Amino acid sequence: MTIRYTAPAVATALLAVAGAAQADDLTLCWAAWDPANALIELSKDFEEKSGHSMSFEFVPWPNFADRMLNELNSGGQLCDLMIGDSQWIGLGAEAGHYVKLNDFFDANGITMDDFIPATVTGYSEWPKGTPNYWALPAFGDVVGWTYRKDWFERPELQAEFQEKYGRELKAPETLDELKDIAEFFQNRDIDGTTVYGAAIYTERGSEGITMGVTNALYNYGFSYGTPEEPYKLEGVVNSPEAAKGLEYYKALYDCCTPPGSSDWYMSEDIDAYKSGQVALQMNFAFIWPGVEADPNVGGGKSGYFPNPAGPDGHFAQLGGQGISVVSYSDSQDAALEYIKWFAQPEVQSKWWELGGYSALKAVVEDPGFATSQPYAQTFLDSMAIVKDFWAEPSYASLLLSMQDRVHSYVVAGEGTAQEALDKLVEDWTEVFEDEGKM
Repeated sequence: MTIRYTAPAVATALLAVAGAAQADDLTLCWAAWDPANALIELSKDFEEKSGHSMSFEFVPWPNFADRMLNELNSGGQLCDLMIGDSQWIGLGAEAGHYVKLNDFFDANGITMDDFIPATVTGYSEWPKGTPNYWALPAFGDVVGWTYRKDWFERPELQAEFQEKYGRELKAPETLDELKDIAEFFQNRDIDGTTVYGAAIYTERGSEGITMGVTNALYNYGFSYGTPEEPYKLEGVVNSPEAAKGLEYYKALYDCCTPPGSSDWYMSEDIDAYKSGQVALQMNFAFIWPGVEADPNVGGGKSGYFPNPAGPDGHFAQLGGQGISVVSYSDSQDAALEYIKWFAQPEVQSKWWELGGYSALKAVVEDPGFATSQPYAQTFLDSMAIVKDFWAEPSYASLLLSMQDRVHSYVVAGEGTAQEALDKLVEDWTEVFEDEGKM
């Protein structure tokens, strides 16, 4: 179901000044989640200053890609502005869905040098590694971890963990340490309640398990091609090291997750953590403001750490999105005004204060940023190690194959990790051969 929000109209006097003929009603399309509510609040300033009115089409995450990609592929005019997922940038550029922004940026003094490099690559560039920009970085996000700091600090648990593992019970730095902690808490009694180790991504229908398992795969040597051969799959996607990474994720699922968590993604992980079911939660960083504000787990009860390192790397799955002007819009000039307004440092600073994750260097490199929130330093550390899924125009086919192959192995227990990745290479090879890229 689509959830539609309309921001309050600006005052009649302001509209009169702007001139009715110049005022447009812009619709911004995004996912339905907490940051979208913050954007409604932020955008009131744009309405007041521009005379344009804003409407918002927000779709729940499980349906977001299908709904919005269908809208774009049909040439629909619902959306003037699209905060599209990072993986859509290739399709948006090559299919003509997005307006190329280079000339607009140049004319208005907007430079991508002012944004976190990983977000420019992830959200704006196509082809990757070239100065061709189709979006402004809008919301920096990355998979990280939340943990019950109050449980970790209990003296009796500290002593028991020290005796068993020979080290302090604290936020893990490696994937092996994370698994030890998850095993330590699995089926443990905390204040008369049985709790579990970790809530991780296992959802099959959209992108969930892929956004989870990559946090292990990347750190065991898995990669999307090589710098010299961007579509080299054999021995890279399905290397023996990558197979060990997939085995690790299955082991974590088997040993240390709550019963019934075979199809969990962001909302299920949030619910499990806030209700006190788990000691650790894998999730995108966007949830952290809500964790801090929660009466059960906020206010110092929770801690945050980046995705831990593995034996062959230290990466985390990139999330987040850029904001683009939809080429089918009849209000492109007004939409570009919104982009210009949103790029201002004072607006980006307010965006962070409201719970949005700014990618502007002037915000995140401010001396006070790291201590502005309990999770701010973890956000910075995490954004320094990001890697993203394919952003190819065929990303949807590539994603469906990975969802199927890894879920069948991790959750359903079918075959071996090596067989799952071998089949994934076959699937992806077929996609790229059909496109003439292999």
